Amino acid sequence: MALTPSVTVSALLAQAGAPLALTIVAGHSGVDRQVTSAATQKVGLALAGLHDYLRPGRLLVLAQSEIAFLVSLPDARRDEAVRNVLRPDLPAIIVTAGLTPPHELVANCNTRGVPLLVTPLGAPVALVRLMSLLEDRLAPRDIVHGVLMDVLGLGLLIVGESGIGKSECALDLVDRGHRLVADDAVEVRRRAESVLIGTCPDLTRHHMEIRGIGVINVRDMYGVASTRRSKRIEFVVQLERWEPERDYERLGLEDERHEVLGVAVPSVTIPVAPGRNVALLVEVAARNQLLRSRGQHAARQLVERADRRLRLSTDPADGRPQTRGVEE
Repeated sequence: MALTPSVTVSALLAQAGAPLALTIVAGHSGVDRQVTSAATQKVGLALAGLHDYLRPGRLLVLAQSEIAFLVSLPDARRDEAVRNVLRPDLPAIIVTAGLTPPHELVANCNTRGVPLLVTPLGAPVALVRLMSLLEDRLAPRDIVHGVLMDVLGLGLLIVGESGIGKSECALDLVDRGHRLVADDAVEVRRRAESVLIGTCPDLTRHHMEIRGIGVINVRDMYGVASTRRSKRIEFVVQLERWEPERDYERLGLEDERHEVLGVAVPSVTIPVAPGRNVALLVEVAARNQLLRSRGQHAARQLVERADRRLRLSTDPADGRPQTRGVEE
């Protein structure tokens, strides 16, 4: 099941040091409030009384125009406008350009426990950096049971039932010069609408579990070039046990898809049986996928050649096959 992404204001403060230089000036008791949306809101109309434009879980950004509007209000009206904005589902308020927040805003943030943050950056730059940071932290996430490899630059996710030989296949690929990203548990997050990034939990990074041997450190055994921290998932290999009565794909005309976090990723199913070199087959599947991504589809090209030959070998006069003089 996909994990519900969120980030606390305290975590945002810890991570946004260099990009945003955020400092908290009020509402320290509310740093555990959750930000659940990467979209920010810069809703000056809310200060004028149109509160329906405010969305829960979004940071409220106040720039020069909003601060100037607050300052222009009478004291009582300013206090009322601030109190109406400080809803329980508002994670925090960010004031840009190093502006000084009005006294009423500071006092009410302290009273209601709404963190009030200030950044020296102007609104355009602050919004871009803030959204970039939040999109990464709040990207939909999931834990996938499998092995993620970098094979010839292709992010390849190997999945299958427990004990099918995923780790052994990955170790063989590492021995062939490819790179390990994660073994057993792959942390996957979705960026934008269709970009999947896989990484390994910090605790198990560089490690693999091989039945009969135990846990090994791939980086120590094969060197720093044998692993990497993360990789985009571009291809999925499904390993499954060989079933003699099953009719497996022979040509590969149909493109298979495997869904990860709602994204359909190109995939292939490889049956595992004694005597089959699974790592070699996986590497060939990766090479074939790279060719397909460049427009070279071997199965379809073969079928097209066969169709052309059949058309050329048929006599257009009587429809009977020609037996001689047929050239492609």
